[in-house]
Amino acid sequence: MLIEALQCASMVEHGNIPLSVVIIAQNESAHIQACLESAAFAAEKIVLDGGSEDDTVALAESCGARVEMQPFAGWIAQKNAALALATHDWVLSLDADERVSPELATEIQALFTDADGRIQEHAPEFAGYDMPRRAFHLGKWIRGGGWYPDRKLRLFRRSKGQWGGRDPHDKLMLEGRPGRLQHDLLHYPYRDLAHHLQKMDRYTDTAAARLHEDGRRGASWRRFVQPPLGFLKAYLLQGGLRDGAVGFRLATLHARYEWLRYSKLHALERGAAS
Repeated sequence: MLIEALQCASMVEHGNIPLSVVIIAQNESAHIQACLESAAFAAEKIVLDGGSEDDTVALAESCGARVEMQPFAGWIAQKNAALALATHDWVLSLDADERVSPELATEIQALFTDADGRIQEHAPEFAGYDMPRRAFHLGKWIRGGGWYPDRKLRLFRRSKGQWGGRDPHDKLMLEGRPGRLQHDLLHYPYRDLAHHLQKMDRYTDTAAARLHEDGRRGASWRRFVQPPLGFLKAYLLQGGLRDGAVGFRLATLHARYEWLRYSKLHALERGAAS
């Protein structure tokens, strides 16, 4: 813990871009330091913690972040609560398991500074900016299967954006046309295969509940049709085969996701009918 605090101390005073970085986190001690360090250029860093039982809060504070607490209320509600804490006009929303690549950091800073590195008086041209996100999983950077470029709209004017969608799939709703950044946001979504399966089980609980609330029917046949269709889409149509054996495993996992989602929906339908 002392080593991590000393490593973060060097970046606490360096942020000068008029930008609020907002992060939701819970038990993210393995990621939060690297996430915050990657955004050291921002003048404000805010972490909304959902009730961590590890060193997430202490590590975030040692990195100069302002930490607030709120029990996890769902991905969308939590991200909107974090957004409301920002004090700058521009916001960069990150997940704790993401990193701003050095190239993306330079690209973002260029939006707010002139050629001499001085802060510009005028705001960036667009209301927000999306960026490609590249994921590292099962020992390699993933290229296919719908995993890349996986563009995410994360940099935006606070007054022009709000999180929407349906849990667990949040989406930023932007007023105005977004611009495009070219360099990668880096993503480390899973520790290993077991962690992937664990998160899949949690996410499909939420996804099935949302489908049930929406009145989606046909789970009895969809749970058998959707998995093979999902596999073929990820592995063939979206180029998962480019990732070799890992691409095949990820397409199989996508098929499992579809099977779990509709199996759980089927169980909810049966429960409602009984």
